[in-house]
Amino acid sequence: MQIRIARQNDLKQLLAIYNQAIADGNCTADITPLTMADRREWFKSHSAQKYPIFVMEEVDTKTISGWCSLSGHRKGRMALENVAEISYYVDRSYRGKGIGRKLMQHALLEAPKLGLHNLFAILLDINQVSVKLLKKNGFTQWGHLPDIAEFPDKICGQFIYGRKV
Repeated sequence: MQIRIARQNDLKQLLAIYNQAIADGNCTADITPLTMADRREWFKSHSAQKYPIFVMEEVDTKTISGWCSLSGHRKGRMALENVAEISYYVDRSYRGKGIGRKLMQHALLEAPKLGLHNLFAILLDINQVSVKLLKKNGFTQWGHLPDIAEFPDKICGQFIYGRKV
């Protein structure tokens, strides 16, 4: 397996992994599957030079097992140019194999090279797998927005975890 920058032709696999997370119901605040059209603008907002999307790819099959993105925070506000939101998703069939950890560690190593000094994650407070991953990688809780995510079958909050890099 290798970590590399996402390419346009990866978008279908990235979307499939994200839509798995939507279906799981505890990994994102989206509640209906997204389409390729929904994700094209998101993909265009990332670049290898500032806000990359990293993918873990099986070299022989070209299968993407997970991805991690660094996204701009409040774009256009120059005092926040050194801040990025980190997001990560792993295909169901690869979970529990260290893919998320490897992607996060890679992003943490690359962030300073991109001029980023602070990373933060926004996650549902019921997502304990992500809480554990973030804590293991030096993130601490910076905030909690209680009971703001309203799903058809539950209400939960969001945590904000962050760290300096």
